[in-house]
Amino acid sequence: MKLDRIDKKILKQLQQDGRMPNAELANCVGLSPSACLRRLRNLEDNGVIERYAAILSPQKIGRNMSVFVEISLSSQSEEALAKFEKAVANSSEIIECHLMGGDADYLLRIAAANPEDFERIHRDHLTRLPGVAKMRSSFAIRSIKNQHALPIA
Repeated sequence: MKLDRIDKKILKQLQQDGRMPNAELANCVGLSPSACLRRLRNLEDNGVIERYAAILSPQKIGRNMSVFVEISLSSQSEEALAKFEKAVANSSEIIECHLMGGDADYLLRIAAANPEDFERIHRDHLTRLPGVAKMRSSFAIRSIKNQHALPIA
């Protein structure tokens, strides 16, 4: 889908406030409410807008420790990758997983409450992932930038 200037304005506004009422959004982007709603539905129908979500404060829910875990598998066969990815998808403790190029096969992000909580996650979830040959964890000391909005040219 080719995005025009108005579509990009809509997307920028919604990335800042996904709960913005349509009338307010229409005013911000210079459209009538009905025209804005048509464009919004088109962006949703074409998959440009995948979903709407609330962004939670890790500190307020007691999950303010970010841990990044590099995973190397013992095999890169299609079957091994599929088993690993299915297990990750079924783990509620793993909040991000990326297939990587480079030294590690995957990069995971875990949100833990504290070191003891990460120990539990490591013991109960990470060590049970299939095909893992090597794991290396790094702890974030402080987040400098944690932006959820994607840049729109």
